[in-house]
Amino acid sequence: MDQTQTYLTAEGKAKLQTDLVDLKLKLREIADRIDKAKELGDLSENAEYHEAKEDYAFTQGKIQQIEYDLTHGVVISHNKQSTTIDVGATIVVKRENGKESQYTIVGSNEANPAQGLISNESPIGQAFLGKKKGDVVEVKTPAGGVKYTIEEIQ
Repeated sequence: MDQTQTYLTAEGKAKLQTDLVDLKLKLREIADRIDKAKELGDLSENAEYHEAKEDYAFTQGKIQQIEYDLTHGVVISHNKQSTTIDVGATIVVKRENGKESQYTIVGSNEANPAQGLISNESPIGQAFLGKKKGDVVEVKTPAGGVKYTIEEIQ
């Protein structure tokens, strides 16, 4: 799989679609704030107007990014029969100290390491891609290398 491609899980795509609707509603609210701020007169010293314009630009940028991701993103579905790790796979790994962890390899916009969702673009995600059950993978971290044994691929 292309490392630069935007990957989305079905759940991630649904969340982006919901976020897009919410942001478009928020954009209308911000436009109303801009209109009300304009009514206050002199725009050069109107803090409400300038803040609303910044919020509008920021929200518009988020909308454009989500629309791009939805249009160009690839919805991933891991082949449960696959013996190699790819984007969408959920894996169980064991560290050298015996501690087991479960990770799902996702696109970068869905990554949440605290929930076990690791980006295919992260060093740990890249290290796992293409590996098989039983492989030992060493991931370089600022504190040194960490070795993982792949116990299971789901």
